[in-house]
Amino acid sequence: MSIVSTKPYLLRAIWQWCIDQGFTPYIATAVDEHTRVPPGYARDGQIVLNLAPDATGQLQMENDFISFQARFGGVAHSLVIPVANVIAIYARENGQGMAFEPEFEEDAAGLEDEAVDGEEAAGTEAVVEDMGDAAAQARAEAADGAGDASPRPPRGSHLKLVK
Repeated sequence: MSIVSTKPYLLRAIWQWCIDQGFTPYIATAVDEHTRVPPGYARDGQIVLNLAPDATGQLQMENDFISFQARFGGVAHSLVIPVANVIAIYARENGQGMAFEPEFEEDAAGLEDEAVDGEEAAGTEAVVEDMGDAAAQARAEAADGAGDASPRPPRGSHLKLVK
């Protein structure tokens, strides 16, 4: 009998905590051939998705996958995210949540071999107290690398007073 990972249970628990607290649950996930997301929305092999009940339809959080429907640019899409690809789940408002190491097929085989040898796979899950700092840093890095041209100075109001 194989032991089921704790990851899907932790994902469901943190999702429920976010909903109970009135927060917006977000997941960050690695995108690969097993992930079904709308084309053009993933950046650097990753995508961040809003899992709030008002942003998703038919949300199912199973032990192997997360599936739901969401609108991108006004068009409904069916998404399927393998639980193994989930990198983090967190509340948008305060960044509290949990980060995970993505589990790819070759990594999973290596972890199974270690488990057989009696070694514990350390560091596969890390509790993250505040992911907001990491998200802010990622946005700052993206803004720095977005263009080499100097930023435009803010312009005045574009509204005209009409009498």
